[in-house]
Formats: sequence, structure tokens, C-alpha cells
Amino acid sequence: MKKIIFYRLPSGKSPVEEFLDSLSGKQAQKVAWVLELIEELDYLGNNYLKNLVNTDGILEVRVQLGKDIFRLLGFQDRRECIVITNGFQKKTQKTPRQKIRLAEERKRDYLKRRRKE
Repeated sequence: MKKIIFYRLPSGKSPVEEFLDSLSGKQAQKVAWVLELIEELDYLGNNYLKNLVNTDGILEVRVQLGKDIFRLLGFQDRRECIVITNGFQKKTQKTPRQKIRLAEERKRDYLKRRRKE
């Protein structure tokens, strides 16, 4: 069983929570359902969770509700923990490079701050 946590800025704010708050009730409900699946199931295939190639270990959580497509990016910290760093509504075929770079930057920040604890 995995545990999903949301990345927090040094100020304590969570960009992921802010993204989820911007969604409609049904959209947020679908994202929460997919996150629960990831936490509870050992294997999901690429339908809901995918490793992005040519990145610094970034994972992509994939959510679709009708024509709306959402992505949450993050990384695996230790074996049982996934840290979600950012989310966005997908409007193009490829995941935007700037979103991946943001996830990689937040991963480095998270790991650096965790080492200091």
C-alpha cells in the first residue's frame, strides 16, 4: 500500500491543494478516486500512473472525466510514498516541458529539505 502526500512550499502552502480547490466538485472527486486507487492497488498499469521518460524520476497521475483531462506530477520517495508536486489541466498531446521541470525542481527542493529534518 502506498501513501500519497502533497508537496508543500517552504511557506507551508500546497500548490496541489490549490489546484484541486480550483476544480469542480465532480472533477475533484474523480482526482481523489484515482489517488485512492493508486494508494490501495499494487498494480494499475499505465491507465492511471505512468513513469515519464527522459525526466528525473517523475511520475504522471492520469485522470480523465469526459473531455477534461488532468495530470498530477510527482515522484516516488522511498518505496511506499508518492509525493505529488503539481497539477494541471492537459490541453495538448504532450505533457508540457515546463510542468515537468517544475516537478523536478520541487522534487529537488523536497529531498533537500527532508535531509535537513
